[in-house]
Amino acid sequence: MATVAARIVPSGIRAQAATGLTLAAAVCAGWLALHVAGMFLVEVRWATLPLVLAMALLQCWLSVGLFIVAHDAMHGSLAPGRPRLNGAIGGALLFLYAGFAWKRMRAAHFEHHRAPGSADDPDFDADHPRSAIRWYVTFLRRYFGWPSMLYILLLVGTYQYGFGVPLANILLLYALPAIGSSMQLFYFGTYRPHRHEHAEGSDPAFADRHNPAPRASARSSASPPASTSAITTSIISTRRRPGGRCPRRGARR
Repeated sequence: MATVAARIVPSGIRAQAATGLTLAAAVCAGWLALHVAGMFLVEVRWATLPLVLAMALLQCWLSVGLFIVAHDAMHGSLAPGRPRLNGAIGGALLFLYAGFAWKRMRAAHFEHHRAPGSADDPDFDADHPRSAIRWYVTFLRRYFGWPSMLYILLLVGTYQYGFGVPLANILLLYALPAIGSSMQLFYFGTYRPHRHEHAEGSDPAFADRHNPAPRASARSSASPPASTSAITTSIISTRRRPGGRCPRRGARR
């Protein structure tokens, strides 16, 4: 029986890796194809505006998918047992997303898991734990530094002045999906799970040491943006902790 189990586990891991990598490749290919079409093949005018907005919405969803794939790579669940492959894919997608550095983002993410919803959590705004807008501004300041700004300026400058891409295409089919995806990732992945819902001096802000907001997942499941994120997450990565809790840094990944 032990021998059979030993054979089944590696087979299951290989199947998970094959599924995850295939779907991750599909998300990345879809994002790149839509990006190229948006920059070079679509003319933005009143007659094409419905198509342009539909493309922007789809690109926003795929941008969320890019970051979710990178997140799974951080935890090693994209390609289990292959840390270099996880690092290569995660690093490439984070750089493609907004010029983010793999090691810095991975270290910050593990700090989040070590102390979720606390002053030591880089994703958390201890000064504004109930204000989505102020927290989002803090979130951007912490992660969107000069390397990301330089990356975007160089990319946009190359498109506009090197290839003659119209500014309308850049704004509607690159900037808008990028900003929209960052808001979606922040709101459903950071703010709703870890916001303080009670006034100071009343009931505790969190139900347990993992610091999730009570009933956040139940409420968010009813909204379309949250559903698309949840679907993408569940498709790409099947290995999750029970109850949706944030694993602590000492836990096995």
